[in-house]
Amino acid sequence: MRQNHWRSKIIGKLTRGRMGATPPHVAVIRMSGVIGGGGFRPRGSAINMESMAGPIEQAFSMRGVKAVALVVNSPGGSPVQSSLIYKRVRALSAEKEVPVYAFAEDVAASGGYWLACAGEEIYADGNSVLGSIGVVSSGFGFTDLIAKIGVERRAHAQGEHKMMLDPFVPEKEDDVERLTVLQKDIHDSFKDLVRESRGDRLDTGKLDDIFSGSIWTGARARDLGLIDGIGDLRSVMRDKFGEDVKLRLVGGGKSWLQRKIGLGDSRFGDGWAETALTAIEDRLLWSRFRL
Repeated sequence: MRQNHWRSKIIGKLTRGRMGATPPHVAVIRMSGVIGGGGFRPRGSAINMESMAGPIEQAFSMRGVKAVALVVNSPGGSPVQSSLIYKRVRALSAEKEVPVYAFAEDVAASGGYWLACAGEEIYADGNSVLGSIGVVSSGFGFTDLIAKIGVERRAHAQGEHKMMLDPFVPEKEDDVERLTVLQKDIHDSFKDLVRESRGDRLDTGKLDDIFSGSIWTGARARDLGLIDGIGDLRSVMRDKFGEDVKLRLVGGGKSWLQRKIGLGDSRFGDGWAETALTAIEDRLLWSRFRL
């Protein structure tokens, strides 16, 4: 009798496994780091179309996928790479008829918020930092330094503005005006995307504040309509798809050594100075948000 009892239980489980509903699957894509074309960053340490195309395609091609979740932790970076990734996610979402949800971790600011807007809904922790809907350009001027150490600058170019904002020559008012025009075009594009993505959820009475480049915590961002609610990936997906939802992380990860010190390819050895400068630039982006 006991043997028959266990046999019946096993057969029952197998039968339910074959005939019962398959637990819903949500593909999870992590987008963590500075957004950029790579440059002297170790391979795989920057968010860009090259590093994200594979995981995005894999996520939307996952068998039986019910939704794609973007987990964003980025202080921003390249508007071009942000736009390319956003468009690819939205195109596949429409083609595959798979909804997208975005989750901000420590920070989703500037280009990081651009990425988050690829989700139909955006969620964040109450202490997350979001916003920075603006455009910034920064650099260094070395004119006094090279004069002090006796370095002669030699550069030859064709085209009146080919050497615009060269850090080794005094800044020209005309160059700054041209840069301002470029920044305004990009800022207008960013604002249009946020309006299209968030729609009537935005607090229309606070648009000047929203588009000022300011940043907010998750709770304040919710009040402004920049996010849909306070919540984390697991709890929100369980609420939407049930307790048995399966979260499937897609895309490769970095090794322990890469995560700790940013090593990834031979460029660290061949171009250590450039790599160090890039690391400083990335650190400055994060430090703007006290992270």
